[in-house]
Amino acid sequence: MNNTKLGWIGLGNMGNPMAKNLLKAGYDLSVYNRSADKTEDFKEIARIYPSIAELVQNSDIIFTMLTNDDAVNQVYREIVKEELGGKLFIDCSTISQECSLANAEIVKAKNASFIDAPVAGSTVPAKEGTLIIMAGGDEKDLERAQPYFEKLGKLTKHLGANGSGVAAKLSINYFLSLIYQGLAETLLFSEKLGLERKDMLEIINESACGNGATKVKTPLLINNSYPAAFALDLMLKDVLLAQKAGANFPLSQAMIDTYQDAHNKGLGKNDVIGIIEALK
Repeated sequence: MNNTKLGWIGLGNMGNPMAKNLLKAGYDLSVYNRSADKTEDFKEIARIYPSIAELVQNSDIIFTMLTNDDAVNQVYREIVKEELGGKLFIDCSTISQECSLANAEIVKAKNASFIDAPVAGSTVPAKEGTLIIMAGGDEKDLERAQPYFEKLGKLTKHLGANGSGVAAKLSINYFLSLIYQGLAETLLFSEKLGLERKDMLEIINESACGNGATKVKTPLLINNSYPAAFALDLMLKDVLLAQKAGANFPLSQAMIDTYQDAHNKGLGKNDVIGIIEALK
């Protein structure tokens, strides 16, 4: 095991299990979260720093996993107040390409390195360490990060320069948003025709159109209960980012309208497949 000191900022639904996987692998990891209650799980297993500044000062490689552009900008404004020479920052957040590139530049201006490395997969793959990591940055930085990526995911895909990881994340989430709306509409249609939801889901999952996304949402749809593995509001954020980045296709606006309507109906904290309740 090397002597590299890792830091992790952001212990939400994804950041918490990802950070724990690095700790389980035996790495020296410290954590920080703005809401202190989210550090409770780490009291016995990691150092908890009370400020971003202290974590950055005492870490060589710092991961960030944050909610949106505003949160990322706030954290990196604090980060760049410190001496950063030689440090590597790995941002796993799903944010706009514009935001990611801007923060990459301010970090690099302080003689540090930056990788945008958002992930495909929700809370279960995060716990299992089977995420797909979509990385944008310099090859030498990817080589430095790879031992840690191997504990977080089953595949790391280096897509090019800074910004390309975020581009892939927005693209895959655009596709997922269409899959979930299509699944919800299909189930509602089949129910109108008198079919049982569980029967239709079995047919879908065993057919060519079944996939990991349909299978992981099947228990929620059968139970008609939608605890969030990936919150609907986060998908709404991502599809709006995709639209801003140029996703303007025949299905785009109809899909965005569906997620916005679900949010307006108070379903935003539910799992993303909870759009079925809005479509009813």
